[in-house]
Amino acid sequence: MIFHVCSTWLAVSHSELLWQNLTRRIWNIRHLLHNTWREEYIYRHQTANNFQLGRYVYTSLPFVPSDRNNNNDGLACRRLALSDHYLAAGFSDGSVHLFHLPSRLQLATFYPQHRDRLGRFSCAVSGIILSDAQLVFATLDGDIHLLVINGPNPLRRVHLGDVVNDGALVDFTGCNQWWVGLYAGVPGRAFHVWNSETEELVFVGGSLTDPEAVMGWHLLNELTDLIGRVRVTSHESAVACTNLRVMVFDLRNEGIILGEEEFRRGIIISSFDANNDESMLIMDMRGGASVRRVSTLEEVCRFTVRGASQRGILGSVNGGYAVMCVGGVIRVWEMVHGEYLYSFRERIGAACNAIVSDERHVAACSADATIHLWDFGAN
Repeated sequence: MIFHVCSTWLAVSHSELLWQNLTRRIWNIRHLLHNTWREEYIYRHQTANNFQLGRYVYTSLPFVPSDRNNNNDGLACRRLALSDHYLAAGFSDGSVHLFHLPSRLQLATFYPQHRDRLGRFSCAVSGIILSDAQLVFATLDGDIHLLVINGPNPLRRVHLGDVVNDGALVDFTGCNQWWVGLYAGVPGRAFHVWNSETEELVFVGGSLTDPEAVMGWHLLNELTDLIGRVRVTSHESAVACTNLRVMVFDLRNEGIILGEEEFRRGIIISSFDANNDESMLIMDMRGGASVRRVSTLEEVCRFTVRGASQRGILGSVNGGYAVMCVGGVIRVWEMVHGEYLYSFRERIGAACNAIVSDERHVAACSADATIHLWDFGAN
């Protein structure tokens, strides 16, 4: 049987604008990794299909530990971050290890600039913003460092933290326009927002972490449970949580509160995450996971995570999937209907310190500082 395709559709199917719009609408992709937008669409579609079906290649990254760990408490991974070609891992001793994903090789290790520290964990990494162009990371004492990857200049400190007046910087995130810090320790100064292009601090305020002020100070000497998390969405807003509250605020208009909600059952902070498409994942203490729209806090779907009562549960989301690590087992749910899909074949140990996911990769770091990588790429 021979099928005839009308000339109009044939012409439209070769339109780069069509494939560009489809790719942006479905995956929020604004830059090319391939020669044409049609090739980009095909690659993204195949990768998403691999994620749906659980087709991946697993590897563990060769890791050279820091020789500056003086805390005598072991080396704990605090944060992981992914870009198209790089992975960064930040540790409790302040070190950030940068890996090249195509070659799986460790490229370099960076350390915050030396200064007097208030507390033995004040230089622990509290957040990483990573792109193929630059690496930005922050530490609990509020220092922020920046490196242009493959650039001529060394790592530089772009902001000097002030723990006494701001408290501890408990989480740090951002995008190509904003950097956002979540602080605990000083009332009324929970959120700090920087213009990432000018590196200028443009807003300080917010009371989200006021009840956790004392816990913020304790973090400088003892890495206890998480106090809060903050995430930036693609619509110039940010969402943050503590163990009882979720708050959405505007990044353009001096931190105006766009929405907030209290959760009587509590929130497992380590499972909280949000993506660039305005979806976030909130899980209560009983394992009830809720996918919400950031802009309205409206619930999209729910699912239950078995074993949520265990300590150390971690969560991450990408454009369409929730990835949860419980007891060393990593499981995947889709975020439209809350359907459970599969679990990873590999077991990484009961104590997982950090996990991150994007449209192609999932990375996790176990208690022995092994960095695990799952690649769903269509190559």
